Amino acid sequence: MTLSTRMFLATLFAVVIGSYGNAQTTAPKDTSKAKASSEANAQKKNMQSYIELLRQDVRQQKAEIMGSMMLLSAADAAKFWPIYNDYDVALAKLNDQRLENIKEYAHSYNDLTDEEADRLVQKSVAFQKDRSELLAATYEKVKQSLGGVTAARFAQIEHQLLLIIDLQIDSSLPIAGQGS
Repeated sequence: MTLSTRMFLATLFAVVIGSYGNAQTTAPKDTSKAKASSEANAQKKNMQSYIELLRQDVRQQKAEIMGSMMLLSAADAAKFWPIYNDYDVALAKLNDQRLENIKEYAHSYNDLTDEEADRLVQKSVAFQKDRSELLAATYEKVKQSLGGVTAARFAQIEHQLLLIIDLQIDSSLPIAGQGS
């Protein structure tokens, strides 16, 4: 896949996350509390379903990019993909934590207290650390199974994809305390 395809996928993911944040800060037009609550719940469920579908698609697209860039023989692919699939499952769990942190931030970024801001940043730092450790552990598994060059290729490709996704997500989030 081309860089433009990768950027498109990352942008699409970021738009969904950004849309979720905007949806959380938009006040309901209707004055009826029950109707507003029902609409908010429906909107939240719809957005959650959309995010889940998009995440599945992004994961599939990311795996396709990885496959096209790794240039593996059939024998090497048979060794690589089980390791990558385990990594992807673990990464999805970490990303669930990140998504929850982003949702919390999107819900309260205009009204953050110092304590809340610190808690959210600490959770973000912990996510980055855990993700780096997961990538390092997976690199070691790939290196043991397929050698250093193939492991380095995996680490470079994965790191580049994660950077693109991170940049798109982070650039779509409003700055704390500055509104939308």
